[in-house]
Amino acid sequence: MKTTVRPLALAVLVSFWWAAAQAESQPPGASVDSLLAIAKEQNPEYAGFRYEAEAATERVVPAGALPDPKLRSEFRDITRMGEQNATLAPTRVGSTRYLLMQDVPWFGKRDLRREIAELEAQGAQGRALGSWTEISTKVKTLYAQLYYLSRNERLTREILDLMVRLEKVAQVRYAGGLAAQQDVVRAQVEQTGMRNELVALASERRQLQARLNALLGRPAIAPLAEPEALRKLPAPAKLEYAALEDRVRGRNPLLYAANSQVQAAEKSRELTYKNRYPDFTLGVSPIQYQNAVKEWEVMVELNIPLQQSSRRAQEREAEAMLTSAKLKRDATANQVLADLAENLSGIDAARQTETLVNDSLLPQAQLTYQAALAGYETGKVDFATLLDAQRQIRVAKQNQIKAQADGQVRLAEIERLLGEGL
Repeated sequence: MKTTVRPLALAVLVSFWWAAAQAESQPPGASVDSLLAIAKEQNPEYAGFRYEAEAATERVVPAGALPDPKLRSEFRDITRMGEQNATLAPTRVGSTRYLLMQDVPWFGKRDLRREIAELEAQGAQGRALGSWTEISTKVKTLYAQLYYLSRNERLTREILDLMVRLEKVAQVRYAGGLAAQQDVVRAQVEQTGMRNELVALASERRQLQARLNALLGRPAIAPLAEPEALRKLPAPAKLEYAALEDRVRGRNPLLYAANSQVQAAEKSRELTYKNRYPDFTLGVSPIQYQNAVKEWEVMVELNIPLQQSSRRAQEREAEAMLTSAKLKRDATANQVLADLAENLSGIDAARQTETLVNDSLLPQAQLTYQAALAGYETGKVDFATLLDAQRQIRVAKQNQIKAQADGQVRLAEIERLLGEGL
């Protein structure tokens, strides 16, 4: 029994190891989720925004803290009325005064500074999230473009094979005196044009892969797998403007950061008005005579806010900054909602185009091609008509692939505006 179980267990372990090794050796890029996972971990721009947000969060505690206290020592009568040489020994001078001072802002200023720092930290977090949504949108868009190029390249190769077969049909008819040599030449010219298109598609694919690798934090020439499938578009009911408007207002990273900026500007204005009131410095001072402390002093110091013109200017500045923040927030909201409406219209158009191609244009083009092929083989139509029919199929399939890619690009833009996936 033992001799049967051990080889079986060993075989299972080897199979798991082999599967893991194969998975690690395969380049990423088959799915958009695999690319997003790498970008989130390795993109340097997003990492920089995350550290900025972390740094802004760490500013909250210092912003609300009291300033460090100050200690002053004063050595008085260091010559003892000329009775001794100058000295700084506390037990030999006339007296030594120690002053411990603490600056204390006016009531509420510390809380306002802390709240401003918290709101600025929230704004930094919103900018970090906005950075990620921008990066993820670029990754999704490039993935859709690579999918389009991959499928277009595959379609071009299929049409190229078809043209090779059509050339053979034309050669047979030309050999039998049923067609002109021009038909064979035109078929060869079409093949040459398609091979040039394949070269251009391969070059464009390499350029897109380099841009995608840059977003992933990988070398520009690092290998990427062929895109396998696009994400399924959400149901039309989930893409209603009224249903998405509130989500955009509440979760869009740009609006989140703009709202935080408005609130921070409001707190800054309130803090500026509190500068009309003085700040304090409190102190306690023991005085040492030889080896004993024989006197104690307590002091209170405050600044006198006499520079009213300067403070009025600062207050006007705070009011202007608040107005500016509100207007920028409104402008951002208008732009975001306009982009939402635009992309919802675009994704609807892409969906309708794909449906129209699948249900009408492509079947009609295929029927036209079959009829033209049969007519050419029997001499009822010329080779130009057959080529036009073949081009109609190609254009229909290209439109189908383009509509699918456009829908993915629009979906990525909508998710960027939402700040989350659909």
